[in-house]
Amino acid sequence: MKLQESIKRLQETIRYLSVEIGPRSYNDREKLQQVAEYISSRFKEYGCHVNEQSFVFRGNTYRNIIGSIPGSNKKEEIVVLGAHYDTVANSPGADDNASAVAGLLEIARLISKSRGASAVRFVAFALEEPPVYRTKNMGSYHYAQMLKKSRQKILGMICLEMIGYFADSPGSQEFPLPFMKRKFSTKGNFIAAVGNLRSRKFTEKVKEGFKEGTNIPIFSYNALPIVIGIDFSDHWSFYKFGYRAVMITDTAFYRNPYYHTESDTYDTLDYERMAKVVHGVKAAVERLTR
Repeated sequence: MKLQESIKRLQETIRYLSVEIGPRSYNDREKLQQVAEYISSRFKEYGCHVNEQSFVFRGNTYRNIIGSIPGSNKKEEIVVLGAHYDTVANSPGADDNASAVAGLLEIARLISKSRGASAVRFVAFALEEPPVYRTKNMGSYHYAQMLKKSRQKILGMICLEMIGYFADSPGSQEFPLPFMKRKFSTKGNFIAAVGNLRSRKFTEKVKEGFKEGTNIPIFSYNALPIVIGIDFSDHWSFYKFGYRAVMITDTAFYRNPYYHTESDTYDTLDYERMAKVVHGVKAAVERLTR
């Protein structure tokens, strides 16, 4: 029953973002405002304390939306779970990144019912896609910078980046390096946990926690930035400030043929497996905050 409820909620959010709202690039400011309000209202509904962080890009204001759940013993340590809610121009962005936003909201709903010892912050980042990609203008960069300046103790950051596309046919999964085809499945039926070398231990903790909550296969890989894709999302911003971070992903362009196109639509996603990923990440967060 819990999985079915999650499936329903994931479908509802992704349909709203990718069908009713549609493309939401940095130029679609009214749409981004609608999405920000939607996320904020959901966080409040789930009992999170909600605040926002505003920043300016090219003369326009954008908002990171933060939902916070305090730790049960008021520890100062914080686990950050984040996802960006913008898309590239002209793409409905069902997988990139409505799937992750939907997952972020559903994990917030589930976690709010079982508070851990350490605090959790759920952060929806306003901008991640080009032209801000991998620059100081990313929403996640502004947020990580704020954490550093305020000297908050971050246990680690989990970045959700495309978690809804799966494929079972041999050869449906590509890799950045040839030898990886011998180490990992060539079927796109798993989720990946990837990060830099400094985050290796944190990645392993996340992976072990994930396994406690779901039967979706998970593979992990930590490497230098020369491996294409290893830091291609909001976790990059946290690396810039010395934080440990890991990306949970369906591997994006290494699997999903609709990546960054008009065909990244609601009907291409696997909602049952996505819900299982959500329950796996929820278990990982619970493990980290015990």
